[in-house]
Amino acid sequence: MNAQTVFIATLRVKEGREADLERLQSELSALAHDREPGTLVYDILKSRERPRTYVVYARFRDQAAFEYHQHTDFHDRLVPGIVDCLASQFEIEFFDYVA
Repeated sequence: MNAQTVFIATLRVKEGREADLERLQSELSALAHDREPGTLVYDILKSRERPRTYVVYARFRDQAAFEYHQHTDFHDRLVPGIVDCLASQFEIEFFDYVA
């Protein structure tokens, strides 16, 4: 069995763009859950400690499911707006799911 692919991305948002980011990320999460059977988790978390800092936690059935996610029409439509909300380049790290 292929390992489940996980990423954790940290996003620092421009001041005043928090609502835009939350709206876009929430739409991306809902569409990923609804239209991507290989997307097991796609959650957006807001830091309690660091202002305007969010984390995206996503877990995919396998690498192919992650690659499918990267090429959906709604991903291509929403991600440019998400990136526009950011104050700096997002940080992303990939993991293999263990348990």
